[in-house]
Formats: sequence, C-alpha cells, structure tokens
Amino acid sequence: MKLVTAQEMKEIDKLAIEKYGVPGIVLMDAAAKQVADVVTKQLANKSPLGKVVVLCGGGNNGGDGFGAARWLHGYGIQVKVFLLGTVVAKLSGEAAAEAAMLKAAGVAVTEVVMEEDWFAVELALERAAVVVDAILGTGFSGELRPAAKRACQLINQLAQHVVAVDVPTGVNADDGSAAAEAVQANITVTMALPKTGLLLYPGKRLCGSIVVANIGMPSQLVNDFPSHKYRITADMVRRLLPLRAEDAHKGDAGRVVICAGSPGFTGAAALCSHAAVKAGAGLVSLLTPLASREVLAVKLTEVMVHGLLERMPGVLGSAAASDVLTRANKADVLAIGPGLGLSDSTQQAVRDILAKAEVPVVIDADALTALKDDTELLAKMAAPKVLTPHAGEMSRLTGLAVEEINKNRIDIAQKYAQAWQAVLVLKGAPTVVACPDGTVYVNSTGTKALATGGSGDVLTGIIAGLAAQGVSLAEAAVCGVYLHGLAGSLACDDVGLAAGEIASQLSAAKRIIAKDDANVCNSSIKMLK
Repeated sequence: MKLVTAQEMKEIDKLAIEKYGVPGIVLMDAAAKQVADVVTKQLANKSPLGKVVVLCGGGNNGGDGFGAARWLHGYGIQVKVFLLGTVVAKLSGEAAAEAAMLKAAGVAVTEVVMEEDWFAVELALERAAVVVDAILGTGFSGELRPAAKRACQLINQLAQHVVAVDVPTGVNADDGSAAAEAVQANITVTMALPKTGLLLYPGKRLCGSIVVANIGMPSQLVNDFPSHKYRITADMVRRLLPLRAEDAHKGDAGRVVICAGSPGFTGAAALCSHAAVKAGAGLVSLLTPLASREVLAVKLTEVMVHGLLERMPGVLGSAAASDVLTRANKADVLAIGPGLGLSDSTQQAVRDILAKAEVPVVIDADALTALKDDTELLAKMAAPKVLTPHAGEMSRLTGLAVEEINKNRIDIAQKYAQAWQAVLVLKGAPTVVACPDGTVYVNSTGTKALATGGSGDVLTGIIAGLAAQGVSLAEAAVCGVYLHGLAGSLACDDVGLAAGEIASQLSAAKRIIAKDDANVCNSSIKMLK
C-alpha cells in the first residue's frame, strides 16, 4: 500500500481534477459520504442512535465535514454542525459549495466566533454520541491557533467517540508530530491513500483505527503516481516469502553463517541462530569465540557451533577474521554482530570481515559499532548488506541525535540507505526499511512487548534465514520485520515477552499470512470501498 505526504496528496488531487477530469466537488463529496458511512456504523452499536456533532474549520477539511453532515442528515440522523473561527460567507471553493448544499438540505451551521458561542459547542459535545473532527486536515504543522486549540481541548474532555477526517486536528500528516492539544480520535478516515504521519508516533497513537476511504480517485493515477513509500501488508509479504519445493533438501533451503557471541553475551548469539533456523534456513552455523563455544553448543541443538581462535578469551583477531571469511564465503548469507564484543581487536576483525565478504551480510549490534568511525567502508564493500540499527546505534553511525532520528525516521532511513548503498532497517516504533534506490517500507505489525532485550538479535536471525532461501536482502528485510512484529504479537500482546518466544511463533505467523487473516495480522488500517 502506497504512503504519501500531504504535498504528494495535493499533487494527486490536482492531477485527478486537471488530467482525469474529476471535479473537486465530486472528490470532496465522495470523501464526505465515506465519513458519514463510518459514523453510521459507529452509531449502529448505540441505542438510541444518538446525535452527531460535526466541528468544521474553514478549509477543505471543513468542507468534508459539511458534506458528511448532509449525508448523515439524509440518513435520518440528527446532526449539529459548528463552523469555528470564521463565518460561512467567507468560505470559498468546494467548502463553500458543500456548506451551500448543507443549508439547502435544511441543516443549519452555527458559527463560533464570539466567546458566548462556545457554550453551545460544549453542550452539544456533552450530548453527542459521535463527534466528527473536521477542523484541520493535512495542511497542519506547528502550533494550533486559539479557536482550533480550544475545540481540540473540548473534544478530548467531552466527546464519547471521535471520528477524525483525513487526520486528527493537530497531527502533522507528514512526520506524525503533534500539538499538545491534538485530537485523540477513535477512528481516522483518511482519503485515497494513508499519509505517512498516520504511521509515525505520536500521530499513530492519536489516530485510533485508520480507515482508507475510496473516494473515486482514478486507479491508474494512484498506481502510476511515483511515490517511493509503502506500508508493509500481509499481501505484500505473502507474495515475497520464499517458497520451498516439495522435494527440497536442507542444502536447497540455504546456508547461514552467523558470527556472534562473546563470553557474557552468548544469549544474543543463541537467539539470532535459533531465529535463523525457525525462519527456514536449511543449515545454520554459528562462529563464536572459543571461550563461548561450549556454552553455545549446549544451548543450540540444531545449530553447528564452531569456536574461533582468540587473542585472549573472548577477543578475536586476524586469524578469526580469516576463518570467518573462509566459511562465510561458502554460505548464502553472513550475519555478524550480536554479542560479538567491543574490544579494539574484535572490532578490527569485524571491519576486515566486512571489507572482504563476498556473500550478502546482515550487520547488527557490535558490528554496527565497529563502523561508527568508518562508515566509508560500507560504500567500498563488494557484498550486498543489510544494516539493522536501533535509534541509538543509528545515532552513533551518523552523529545525529536520537530525538532527531525518531522525529524523521523515514527521511533519515532513506537518506543513509542511499548514501551507504545498503538496505537499512531502522528498528523502532515503527520499524522502517529503506533501500538503496530510495524506496522506503514502513512496518505495520508489532507490539510494545517487543521492547525487550534480545528482540533485535531475533530479527537479525530472521532476516538472515530468509535471505539464505533465495530472496533479495530487501525482500528478506521487508518480510523479516513484518514476521517479527506479528510473531511478537502472537507471543505476547502486552508486556513480559521473552525474546526467544518470538521465534517460536514464526510458523504461526506464516500460516496467518498465508490465510490473509487481517485481524490477527495486527493491521490497524482498513480499506473502505
């Protein structure tokens, strides 16, 4: 599913009107009907139906609100409409046309411009079964003006159930940032395509369930529009997941070599290795410092564990780097980093391995730290690579503050994937997968329970296990983050998840994707036809 910014959505609207001949009022009224239909479904669960209050601003978002009110009135639902901070006479364009049609249908618009007008708003909100937020749409950024701010505060204090039009008032449609008083919606009906800010925090938290409304936008226009941002869906993953022939043997299912685990950090290596097995890799070999070999050999029944020569216990050198390269270059994919160690010697060994690797490499954890002062190595690598940093590791690699990275997850991931010519998996809420060609995928699965030690090690193993089975690194990353999030949700939907439980649910996650069970796939976005 494509994602768009506010500006890209404006361009699509303009093309629909100018190139495809779809009048703006037709698009707006289709949007209005979809909002009204969602509100009607919410009212169906209430007895008696109750009243609907629509709060409108003076722009196109308000126009959608006027239209929704007219449709609701036509359905026989009691509706009260308020126009905030301006008067009907000052409306223009499609918003003015919708207001005129609403008046012709016999529904009055109460203008809220004086202090005494707000009492009626408060009273209506207290009595409403559903409130429609049509105050500000995708054009918002920065801080709310007084009238909008006051309306948002009242909605959050008094409304029982809120349906937001396109985006909750006070949420930035591009980056998900939000004003302190932004509306907390139960449902957001967004038009034609999801906006990027609806998938990014804190905006995602304020949207509630998201409904993508079909407003009659020409399908060819949507399909051809050059957006490079996508939301990962079950359908996408189902099409990308590697398939195994009925007569396949373990050699056909791919060979993974993992270099991980120093003394005291063997759990990271074990989690990563086990996840690669559960992701479907036919053969998994773990290369670990000799001091860790016995512990890991006991932990891992299905993994071949090999001890690497050490300079001192747990510390690798050039001999270990040579051994890793010899073994890895005979495999299908190398994963390196989880719990490997931060000594200068080990870090240099990592750089030596990356410089000479010939097979695709998944770079995580301590291997990322080895690159913090040498990211130029990434551009020099002959092997394709996936980097899997969380925001802290990304900060060390780029010098950017963690706060800046989290506020601009999509743009930063896209920028550095291109600069480093790597698939970049920026872990977090949500995880973003960016590709060297500028394409970005935003994950849609996951749970707060995944905020637990070892979760990232499992993800590295999943991606490596998938990549070994013949899909590209980008495809392995897209499928891996989706499966990881879904498996985490299946294992634990609140808190208290042990990272090892994620891998145990991978098979169940794959079965759900195969059945296209959107409800279990933790999909908070639904398509409204």
